[in-house]
Amino acid sequence: MKRFLLLLVLVFAGTQQNFAQEKLSETQKLEALAKVWGFLKYYHPNVSKGTFDWDQQLIDKINQSEKVENRIQFNTLISEWIDSLGKVDRCKKCSKKDDRKYFLKNFDLSWTDDRVVFDQKVIEKLNFIEQNRNQTSDFYYTAKRDSDGYFGVQNEKMITEKFPEKQVRLLELFRYWNTVEYFFPYKYQTDQKWNDVLKEMIAKFTEVKDRKEYLLTMAELAAKTNDNHVHFMAVRRHIYYGDYQIPAATKYVEKQLIVTDLYFTKTPYTSGLQKFDIIKKIDGKTPEEIQKFYSKYVPASNEWTFLGKITDNYLYSFKDKINLEIIRNNQPIKLVVDALEFKNIDYPKSEEKEKWKLLDNNTGYVNIGALKVEDVKKMFEKLGNTEALIFDMRNYPNKTTGEIAKYLLPSKSDYYIWMSHDITYPGKFYEKTASVGQNNSDFYKGKVIALVNDVTQSQAETLTMMLKQHPNTKVIGSNTAGANGNIVRLNINNIHTAYSGLGAFYPDGRETQRIGILPDIIVKPTVNGIQNDKDEVLERALQYIKTGK
Repeated sequence: MKRFLLLLVLVFAGTQQNFAQEKLSETQKLEALAKVWGFLKYYHPNVSKGTFDWDQQLIDKINQSEKVENRIQFNTLISEWIDSLGKVDRCKKCSKKDDRKYFLKNFDLSWTDDRVVFDQKVIEKLNFIEQNRNQTSDFYYTAKRDSDGYFGVQNEKMITEKFPEKQVRLLELFRYWNTVEYFFPYKYQTDQKWNDVLKEMIAKFTEVKDRKEYLLTMAELAAKTNDNHVHFMAVRRHIYYGDYQIPAATKYVEKQLIVTDLYFTKTPYTSGLQKFDIIKKIDGKTPEEIQKFYSKYVPASNEWTFLGKITDNYLYSFKDKINLEIIRNNQPIKLVVDALEFKNIDYPKSEEKEKWKLLDNNTGYVNIGALKVEDVKKMFEKLGNTEALIFDMRNYPNKTTGEIAKYLLPSKSDYYIWMSHDITYPGKFYEKTASVGQNNSDFYKGKVIALVNDVTQSQAETLTMMLKQHPNTKVIGSNTAGANGNIVRLNINNIHTAYSGLGAFYPDGRETQRIGILPDIIVKPTVNGIQNDKDEVLERALQYIKTGK
């Protein structure tokens, strides 16, 4: 009898175990749907040509999956969905090897073999589609814009509801996640594994309660790319910070928040703040506590670009009076300062700057943000015989790299490697080498100096890499932004956003993303330098020109 009871217990336990194994959680089902939907969107020959209303198909499948009770039913749903898309012909071209050098750090379709979720039939269908993917030039959702490999997302439906229903919110999440999954060259560098991002954000997109929470959740998703190119245009300042601001600029330097400028206002105003005050607390919070809040929502490649992005945000508020604790002339002071609505602040406008000038008889200075392509020849005519030529890269260039290289370099030079999308095999990138310059015995013979900081980003970083090809170049300053490569633009809930679309690496394969261009001589800003109105980077460059060290 005891043996019989033991046998019953074992049989019952086994039955319960099998039943448990067949159950899939809501997160498991939604995660699998997200991946299958994105995979079919870019791989299936009929889907990738735009044959179906693919957004609606996802919404339908989300609704149907809610009624699915176990793994068997879920696989039936997926299998029948794939079958409904039409026959996939065998692709001879897909198996042919080419001579391109592929970059595969982002490529991962191992989830298609996940036997915890998928049965053998679904696994075989997914693998067959990968092996016989769309190879025509007819891609509805993706496009190569030009011969340089500029990539674009296209034909995505705009969602206009301010706070859409759950299924549409998940659609927005899955659309953004899959775009990054297949077409973001730096996905492998994110702090959080991109698969884990999907799991985490499914719950958050499902549970948000209102428009503000939804906007912040979308901003949090974008921030997980760890890419300084990422922006989130419609999440206005007031969503994060409020509708008011003390009309002043700040900078976080040497772990101190210093007032660097006072803005004019459109109404009579006296704040009590002075230039060069050190702010210790804002409504009881330290600058570091405020940074911790913003770090969740502000996309940045690294700590220094994050601090640069939020530099003016410390003095925003939801109320019109702010309590400050400051240090002025080494004395602690408490202030209650009026904050103004944004419309009443006269923010400084960028002034037109000199394109180039002589700092002395033997040192030329070029403002790369003001220099245009048509100015380059004349600039070298004026400065080409100087002892040293300083390129101030602490701004954004105007596509002058190739033209400058003609006069600066002695010969043609490979100055960086970039990774272009293979849209016929989504998730894969291939290498291309960028070259500039020409054989030129009359190239610039003096010292070349590049001044850089966290504002030196993207095109400015590749231009700095070109300057490094000169035989006598020094990069002086602090690490650059670490966000390089033409951007991909897309929308999420009618909000404009973007991310780095092409990968950029040194010619020897070293990374620049999230690291930046490393200076030869490091000069970081100091509180003393700001308070004494010094350009410490330029001063160090002049010292190097004079002493050679």
